[in-house]
Amino acid sequence: MIALGGVGKRFANGTEALRDLSFSVAEGEFVSLLGPSGCGKSTALRIAAGLLAPDAGHVGYAGGKPEIGFVFQEPTLMPWSDARANARLPLDLKRVPRGDANARATAALARVGLKGFEHAYPRELSGGMKMRVSLARALAARPKLLLLDEPFAALDEITRNSLGDDLLRLWKEDGLTILFVTHSVSESSYLSQRVLVMTPRPGRIVENIALPFGRDSRLAPATIDAQRVISDALNTAMAA
Repeated sequence: MIALGGVGKRFANGTEALRDLSFSVAEGEFVSLLGPSGCGKSTALRIAAGLLAPDAGHVGYAGGKPEIGFVFQEPTLMPWSDARANARLPLDLKRVPRGDANARATAALARVGLKGFEHAYPRELSGGMKMRVSLARALAARPKLLLLDEPFAALDEITRNSLGDDLLRLWKEDGLTILFVTHSVSESSYLSQRVLVMTPRPGRIVENIALPFGRDSRLAPATIDAQRVISDALNTAMAA
């Protein structure tokens, strides 16, 4: 569905974030982009979304650019709007009729476990609930490609695991293509079909790890084995 080829990015302050970054994600895949903090993962995700232009290389989409949903590391909710209005935002920007937009936002909130919280304001929600609103906002647009930038990094382990399970369910139900940025070995080993391991800045892909089946729980032997493989690859990348 999406491919980046030879992508490079240098910022105005001279920082070279990416160099010769190349990877692809097939339709229906769940792929994690894993690397140390500051390696350019978030920059790569923004380039994939078209939010940032590369200085070198190209980004291509099979069949044209798909509808893209983006979930940021912070919920980025409007404090003066309730959960439904926040989830409705991309539909409002597209001038979807208000009745249809409200219905779609309400349905998206229910799918992420927030039925009954449509009129709650961000100040009334926990950190995990705010992130669920952010996820609902992305889903309301009915994306084909969902990009997530370390969305669970600031959450406690119980909430993070619950949201991870919900994300897997939504991926399967909607046939989504997901590119998930993380610095967590355990998170990538459980959620992903493939893990792309990046070097420290300037970031590039040094390992493309296809994960085995049988990772039906975080403590399954296949998941633990995947963690070891990913951890070894990350350690090697850090020394590159």
